Parts: sequence; C-alpha cells; structure tokens
Amino acid sequence: MVNIETTMKNLQNRGFIVSYFDTAEAAKTYLDESIDNQTVGVGGSVTLHDMGIYDALSTHNTMHWQWYAAPGTPIVETHTKAATADIYLTSVNGIAQTGELINIDGTGNRVASTLYGHKKVYFVAGINKIAEDYDAALWRARNIASPKNAQRLSRKTPCAIKGDKCYDCKSPDRICRGLVVLWEAMGSMEMEVVLIGEELGF
Repeated sequence: MVNIETTMKNLQNRGFIVSYFDTAEAAKTYLDESIDNQTVGVGGSVTLHDMGIYDALSTHNTMHWQWYAAPGTPIVETHTKAATADIYLTSVNGIAQTGELINIDGTGNRVASTLYGHKKVYFVAGINKIAEDYDAALWRARNIASPKNAQRLSRKTPCAIKGDKCYDCKSPDRICRGLVVLWEAMGSMEMEVVLIGEELGF
C-alpha cells in the first residue's frame, strides 16, 4: 500500500518541488496560474490531454504539442520547438514511493526534455502512477503503461495485441526503446512533481 505523504517527502528529499491536488481540475487551475506568457512544450500525455491543459494554457502561452499542431506541420518541427521551450509538461510512467521517476519512450523527445533544455519541467501524474519502490515502478512502466500506450497508438506488438504485459519484443513497432530514471531532480533546471488524487492516464 503506497502512502502519498511518504512519496511526497521522498521526492522532496531528491530535490523535486512537490505539489498535491485532490482533483485534476484543481491541478489544472494551479498550472494555468503558474505558467503565463511562456513557450510551453508538451510530451505525448493522456493525463494532460484529459485534463484539458492545452485549452487552458494556449490562451496565454505559446504551445508546442504534437497532438495539437497545425495540419501539415512536420512532427519533427513540433518536437524541436517543444525541446527548446521555456517550460516542459509531461507525465510519468511510474513514480516510486522512494522518490524515483521512471519514463519509457520510443521516439525520445519526451524523455530527452526531462533531462535538459528548459527553465522548468512539470511532471503531472495521478496517484495510480505511484508504486511501492523502484522495482515496482519500473514493472508498472513496462507492464501497465507501455502496453496501454502501444494499444492507443495501434502498434502491432505482442503487448498491444494481448494487453497484459511487456514481451521485450523485437517488433519494428516497439515503443519501449529508451528508459530514463530520474534518481534526483536534474541540476540544470527546476523540476516539479504535481500529484493528483485521482487515477489519470496510463
């Protein structure tokens, strides 16, 4: 059984700023008030999409998010602009109660932006992303988040077809190509974990 207060304390001990909100709506309001007149990059995130964060922030910020790019815009152009934005928003595939953040990526744009290049990175996640320890968080990222994302993307992988676990496949459609673990907040930019007391995303 994970404990939110323990998770928050351990994240703080690892250098992350931590905020908690009972609802996604409250978290959206917080982000909307905190991010103003900035360039904002967003990684592919069901959590942020379902929160309606684009509609909120795009009225007073310049947004770079591949899911909302103008028709005909090359995806690499959006990724490049997002990678150099002032602020970057993403979620995580797993949060260890011990304080580590885990993300798995296929293209690399999302995990790259959690390592360097911005004034601040926000990790926005529901409590369903929290696991007991590092091993459990990694297991969650591989066996829960990744199969669901592969299904969402209509990939022809064993995990997408069966929807039950990672098969460590060699499929050209594989989306699990890179793993980034943040043991601590990176020293080059501010990092904030926004935890939400609801189940959101994968």
